[in-house]
Order: sequence, then structure tokens, then C-alpha cells
Amino acid sequence: MPKQVHAAHILVKSEDQAKDLLTKLNAGVSFADLAKKHSDCPSGKQGGDLGWFGKGQMVQEFEKAAFEGEKGNVVGPVKTKFGFHLIKILDQR
Repeated sequence: MPKQVHAAHILVKSEDQAKDLLTKLNAGVSFADLAKKHSDCPSGKQGGDLGWFGKGQMVQEFEKAAFEGEKGNVVGPVKTKFGFHLIKILDQR
């Protein structure tokens, strides 16, 4: 089976906003709570959970960061055509 990642993300318009949220995450604020409150993506309603995905299913910059990240870590900010993402790697298989 090809490698897959289970990730959640927070999508915002500016890098400064993403960095501010990352600071809050590092201070112990819940990723899911921040996603519900701040994410511009519809997945924010589910705490940013994107489920499992394989290569070729996400935009290239997002996919590269998600597949290179380690389980349990938050990666980002990652810039894509949609904005800036903070990506939490929930699991890998």
C-alpha cells in the first residue's frame, strides 16, 4: 500500500496570522480549537481534520510538508495558492 498521511490543518490568509497561531499552539492551546475558530477551510468545523490522503491528492507544497513531517508534529506555516497552512501530522501508514 502506498504511504498515506492522516493530517489536520489550519488555513489562514497571512503568514503573520499563521505564526501567531503557531505561538498559541506551542503555548499549549488545542489545535482543534484553533482550527474551529480561525481556519478558512470548511474542515475547520471538524478541528481541521482532513482524514487520510495519499500522494497526488493535495497541492504540491502541502503534500510535501505533510509527507516529510513526523507524527505528532505541527509543520508550517506552509504557503500554497489557498493561503498559509499549519499542518498537524496525526498519523502515518
